[in-house]
Formats: sequence, structure tokens, C-alpha cells
Amino acid sequence: MLPNPTLDQLQVFLTVADTGSFSAASRVLNRAQSVISYTIANLEAQLEVELFERSGARQPKLTKAGHAMLADARRLVADLEVMRARVKNLKEGLEAELSIAISVMVPSQAVVMVLREFRTKFPSVTVNLMVGELGEVMNMVATGEATVGIGGALMKQDDTLVAERIGHSFMIPVAAPFHPLAKLRRPLTLSDVREEVQMVVRDTSGITNGRDFNVLSYRTWRVSDIAIKHQLIAGGLGWGGLPASVSRDDLNSGKLVQLDLPAYEQGEYPIYSLHKIANPPGPATAWLIDRFRNLLSMCPSHSEFQEQLAALTSMQEAAE
Repeated sequence: MLPNPTLDQLQVFLTVADTGSFSAASRVLNRAQSVISYTIANLEAQLEVELFERSGARQPKLTKAGHAMLADARRLVADLEVMRARVKNLKEGLEAELSIAISVMVPSQAVVMVLREFRTKFPSVTVNLMVGELGEVMNMVATGEATVGIGGALMKQDDTLVAERIGHSFMIPVAAPFHPLAKLRRPLTLSDVREEVQMVVRDTSGITNGRDFNVLSYRTWRVSDIAIKHQLIAGGLGWGGLPASVSRDDLNSGKLVQLDLPAYEQGEYPIYSLHKIANPPGPATAWLIDRFRNLLSMCPSHSEFQEQLAALTSMQEAAE
């Protein structure tokens, strides 16, 4: 007789594999550990293979058969979630409320423009807007706090999320014009910046614990968000990277200067729209994502941004 595993058995199997133990799976699923063990045993009996090695190990380890089954189980569960979500969307129609998590890397002008148009097109939809740093956008969508996320980086694999690239952004190393690094007026080396205070945003989501990005100084100040970081850098208390969309006006006005720091990674990185597989975009959410995609596709690349700054600098020098 062909095996006929149930959805519940597959979900329990995936939870044990993801959490690393039967006890952890029991806590996540809010079931007794004996029920978890019984469910896995029944699944193994149905498939006629052992999925976990239990003898001589403190924690169950996937067997070769278990590893082979893992991808199939994820696909089957995900397909069912898609079907459930499609039915939910057909039944519910237009969303009554939309919770949006937006990264600070998304230009504020684009956010205001999209939401102004959204209010006109969907006047009955209530909007809850949250702004996040680093892994916060992904975390808010994954936990259900936000319906959709715009921006952010995919800090970890999450098979419950759908991520679609809709734009890009990049960081610019900057300082106040009276900061010691700005006064050097030459390409900076690591030894130049090591002892200068670098402003660094703390990831409150916890996803990036133990990892730093573009932290080059030995002396760092950890701040809660980009807005505070921006103010402290403009006040001359340190140097650091700011999103191009945040620093553009201050670079144009001379309130900030770009640091020529080759060691600072300034490559473009993608901006995503994020939503849960189990909660697909309704009409209003789909419109919002598409409008952001259209606007962000017009954002300048890193090289184009540098050319714009160079042209502005030349014009300012000519005027002087």
C-alpha cells in the first residue's frame, strides 16, 4: 500500500527538523512531547523508513532518508498553504486593514508618494505603518505583525515568506564637514578610521546578533535607528554609513560630506517586497507592491548617484 502521510504528520516532522528536538517541537506546537514522538513514529511506519536517528544521541538527527524527505515535505506543506491562502483571498476580497513594515533604506519621498496615492485609491483601508532597521522588516512580516514588508535584507532563510526584488539601495560613508576625517581631503585608509568613533545601528530584531556590517572602527557607538545616527553624524560626533536616500539632501547642501573610503563596501543590495505564503497580497496590498516597484525601479544606481554628486560639486566650485 502506498504511503499516505497526513499534513499534520508532515508539519510535525518539519518542526522537529527545524527546532532540533522533540521537546522544542512540542513547545512550538503546544503539544505533549509524547504526542510529537507518536506522530513521528506513525509517519515513519507509513513511509517504512526511519527519519531520525535516536540511539546514542542527545538530540535526534535526520537520517539520510530524513534529509531526502525534508525538501518534499516543505514543498507539500507550502503548496497547501498557497491553496489555503488563495481561498482566503477569494473569500475576503479587499483588505479592511493593511499593516506595512518599511525599511529606512526606502526613499521617504517614494513612501509619501505611494501612500498619498494609496489613500485616494483605497479610502476605506486603514493603514498601520512601521519603520524598521536591518532584520526588523523581515521579522515583523514573519511574526505577522506586518502584512507586507518593503525593503530590508533577507538575513536568514524563511520558507514561510515570499520575497520579490523590487529595487535597490546602497550606503554612503559620510561625516560632518568639520569632522577630522573630512578635513583630511584624501582617500582614507583603515588606519585613518580605526580610532574615530563610528556610528552603528543596533538590530533590535536579534536576527543579526554577532554579525557586524561595514564596521571598520575600533570605537563604535550603537544607536537604535537611522534617524538618531543621521543626527549624530551631522553633529560631528562620529562618522558612519547612511542610505543614499537619507544623505542625499545633506550631501547636496554641504551639511555632510562623502568620505573617500575604499575599505567601506558600497555595493548595491536589493530591496524586497515580503509577505507570508499563507497571507498573499489582496487587491490593496498588490497595488502597493506594484507601485513601489515602479517607483524604485527609477532610483539611480550607485555609479549614477556618484556622477550626480560630482556634477553638483563641480557646479558649486564654479560658482565660488
